[in-house]
Amino acid sequence: MKSSVSVKADRGSNPWLSATIGGIMKLPQNYEMMNYKERRLVREKYVRVQKGLCHYCGLPLDGPPKDKIAAKKITKRLFPKHFFKYPVHLHHSHEDNMTIGAVHAYCNAVLWEYEGE
Repeated sequence: MKSSVSVKADRGSNPWLSATIGGIMKLPQNYEMMNYKERRLVREKYVRVQKGLCHYCGLPLDGPPKDKIAAKKITKRLFPKHFFKYPVHLHHSHEDNMTIGAVHAYCNAVLWEYEGE
């Protein structure tokens, strides 16, 4: 579900917006070029573009992930201390650092532990 949807930028023409045209932020963005506040803005944009659905499992982000994903065992010690504190994460490629979409925290853990993403 790669998105090339343009959404209006909240932060004008700040340099962290890696792809802007006339104040319109394009997705994806470079994850490593953003601070945590900017990542939050991009994550919120993905939530809107995805109509509130998880990029990975397709279920609403304000609820649990699909049962088949929730059933997968996660080795929590592999993740940062507060990894599961926030229910919605900004998924990104570890190869090119570009954002992919908004996902449940548990889906993000499954993506990393089981699929190397």
